[in-house]
Amino acid sequence: MTESDVVLFAGSASRNLGQAIAQSLGIELGASEVLRFSEGNLFVRIMENVRGRDVFVVQGTAFPANDNFMELLFWIDALKRASAASVTAVIPYFSYAKGDKKDEPRVSIRGRVCADAIEAAGADRVVTLDLHTPQVQGFFTKPVDDLYALPVLCTAIADRRLSDLVVVAPDAGYAKKARQWANMLRVPTAIADKRRVDHNESAEIVELIGSVEGRTALIVDDFTISAGTLVEAARVLIDRGATSVYAAVSHALLTEAGNERIDNSPIERLFTTDSVETQPTKLSEKVEVVSVSGLLAEAIRRIGARESISVLFEQQP
Repeated sequence: MTESDVVLFAGSASRNLGQAIAQSLGIELGASEVLRFSEGNLFVRIMENVRGRDVFVVQGTAFPANDNFMELLFWIDALKRASAASVTAVIPYFSYAKGDKKDEPRVSIRGRVCADAIEAAGADRVVTLDLHTPQVQGFFTKPVDDLYALPVLCTAIADRRLSDLVVVAPDAGYAKKARQWANMLRVPTAIADKRRVDHNESAEIVELIGSVEGRTALIVDDFTISAGTLVEAARVLIDRGATSVYAAVSHALLTEAGNERIDNSPIERLFTTDSVETQPTKLSEKVEVVSVSGLLAEAIRRIGARESISVLFEQQP
């Protein structure tokens, strides 16, 4: 890819990942600046010509979610007003995807509101990673490429050569995805039956379907915030005879309390991606970050070259 093919920018929530993607593509990040005024306002300035060019902007929406989401909208608007031919929003972690339904009276479907805002700002396409639920793609009328971190994380786990591995889904809702992990790693699965009673970011494991006795357990999920579910599941697995417990999540949104839970838990290692880089505290030493820059770079290269990206969804053992 040459510099004339695409222009790549990185927002303040994804500067490191953006730089790694640019390096994979063999290009430089576009010149820009983001200013924060004392009363909280954000100001995005594009500092090079993008007229008639295909532009990609990498900006996650976590820590602080609202500020980073608004910054994303300003990026899109600034690029469209600068006459970019197309603007693709590369959102490594789309936080409000968790608000995917109206599951109780008088609540907002937050993911739909955010999708409408992204399109209203002028985005022509969205590239993201492991949406909380695939149906969030349907909130958009523009193309959405929801890439999978699974192959990247599975490669890192396979390199560990863990013996007698079993993949564990933290709840029945993630059982289908857990089977994909198990198929790629060529190991069996088990399912933890999780019950969540309110919005306090904690859940209770009430049953385990499948055997983990004498095996190395790998808990898999799309994201973790408090690490409560992962830690409770790990303890249940040890009680049920697992010899050791590992975990893997696409997005680690760990606060200080979450990192402390990981530190004090039976989990030996938590594998995650670099989709979130604005955590408020340093990650636990038990957390191993695997970069998805190569995956996102290949998606950007293929989109810019008008090539199919379906190969990126094929899960190779």
